[in-house]
Amino acid sequence: MRVIRVTDLEHDGLADYARLTDVVLRRLSEPVDGLYIAESPKVIERALAAGHRPRSFLVLEKWLDDLVPLAGHHDVPVFVGDDELLMTLTGFSLHRGALASMHRPTLQPVEDLIAEAQRIVILENIVDHTNVGAIFRAAAGLGADAVLISPRCADPFYRRSVRVSMGTVLQVPWTRLPEWPIAGPILKDAGFHLAALALADDAVALDEFAIDPPPKLAMLMGSEGDGLSRQALEVTDTVVTIPMLHGVDSLNVAAASAVAMWALRPR
Repeated sequence: MRVIRVTDLEHDGLADYARLTDVVLRRLSEPVDGLYIAESPKVIERALAAGHRPRSFLVLEKWLDDLVPLAGHHDVPVFVGDDELLMTLTGFSLHRGALASMHRPTLQPVEDLIAEAQRIVILENIVDHTNVGAIFRAAAGLGADAVLISPRCADPFYRRSVRVSMGTVLQVPWTRLPEWPIAGPILKDAGFHLAALALADDAVALDEFAIDPPPKLAMLMGSEGDGLSRQALEVTDTVVTIPMLHGVDSLNVAAASAVAMWALRPR
């Protein structure tokens, strides 16, 4: 690694870290230069363990020694500075100590990603990055083999998604689906039963469906406001609902996904 002590913000390599506030980043989706930001040593460690290539690191002086075991084998710049200067650069305090600018891995074709999978999770048009990160964390902890996301779903490599997931978006295989007229046949040809988490008059209770679930199962989760689209429900094999009490009709999508993944985990 090449340690560069930052005394001003003119160095070209610092551009990756400029204005990382949520307000700015929400305007970007999977940027054309193919980078994402990993925040905190734990997340950076998971990114490197997944084989992702760093372009540079940004670290507070007092955290430099902790970064050496992670960054030491990579011939890339390690920018070191004080909190006030780096906060001016990024737009927030680096209280987690370190950031890394990482090259995005190439997304696999859907067919390749699900070829050996038994349980997959499909996120349709979920736009809240916190929900996306929480669902990936549940997928990692509860044994989902892959996550597929719709064309308009929020970016899992967005900084908040990565942080909320505790870096698990970097270890759970995922890719983007095409639109449903193409995606539906791909999933059916691969042998998946599509179970939509939704409210419907003919919905099957989750505990009943979980008694004998299909061996290859795709769980569909819809957007926070409107739920699953008509196109998604048209390709669905079974609508599944979580029985609720006290007049509550549904859970937050991240909570519902965790409940469903636990109930439908492979036995």
